[in-house]
Amino acid sequence: MKKVGILAGRERTFPAALIERVAARDAGVEAEWVKLGGTAVESHTPYALIVDRISHEVPYYQIFLKHAHLQGAVIINNPFARIVEDKFTANFLAQQAGVAVPKTVILPNKAYIPDITGESLTNLIHPVDWEMLGRYIGWPAVMKPAVGGGWKSVSIVHSIDEMLVAYDASDQLSMLLQEFIHWDRYVRCLCIGREKVLPIAWDPTKPHNERYLQQPDYLSPAETERVVSDALKLCRALGHDMNTVEFAFHKGVPYAIDFTNSAPDLDIASLGEWHFNWAVDAMTDLVIERALAVPEQRAARESYAAAF
Repeated sequence: MKKVGILAGRERTFPAALIERVAARDAGVEAEWVKLGGTAVESHTPYALIVDRISHEVPYYQIFLKHAHLQGAVIINNPFARIVEDKFTANFLAQQAGVAVPKTVILPNKAYIPDITGESLTNLIHPVDWEMLGRYIGWPAVMKPAVGGGWKSVSIVHSIDEMLVAYDASDQLSMLLQEFIHWDRYVRCLCIGREKVLPIAWDPTKPHNERYLQQPDYLSPAETERVVSDALKLCRALGHDMNTVEFAFHKGVPYAIDFTNSAPDLDIASLGEWHFNWAVDAMTDLVIERALAVPEQRAARESYAAAF
């Protein structure tokens, strides 16, 4: 019996449903919550595959996942790729893949750790030419962290003065300044396994649990084909097996706005029952297929406790 471990935070509906549906398939795979209390270098992971829903917020979990990955476990998503990911590099990769993205600039940090002084920053041009950046990006613009999610520390700015207020509040965060896309339609794609994509009408201006819209004819067949193709290009370029990709449509062109969601919101309260069931079924297919493909290893059957 191959084991699938689920590493999650406060969410309950998606992990519980995944555990239940993997069991219902009776395919030689079982899923369970990962339990950790310290990890020894000599310990062996009992899991063929781990679904990671929380390590972006818990550093110990990141190290544990890298340890499991190096022993041959499949991690969704790959911890080595996820930890080094940033939105600026992702936008470059998107351009190289032929996906439309907004104009984007990575900014010098506003603040640094105490050991960094002016003498440490010899390579930086000072002062920053804010007027030039504003002309390049245009107004309004979006200022947001280069690493992170959940719309945290995101500001819409309409002038240099507003931009500087947001920048001054960024502290040690690395910030992006990005072109604001004046969208007439907005789509969020659920992406599972670099093969399955479900585009959904989405409205980021609504309250969190009302953003997914039940509008099956929101996109034309050609538009649907375009966003599915672009979403797959992005997930494959980033190496993500679990992601959400957001597109803002402007004059018929879908611009990729947010696509580095290694632990996307998959709660039934957000998605609604139909979209939630699609996500759980797609993930069930993926974890069973990938877990069964992992070679049997004697070490993987040993207990963590044996290392202590």
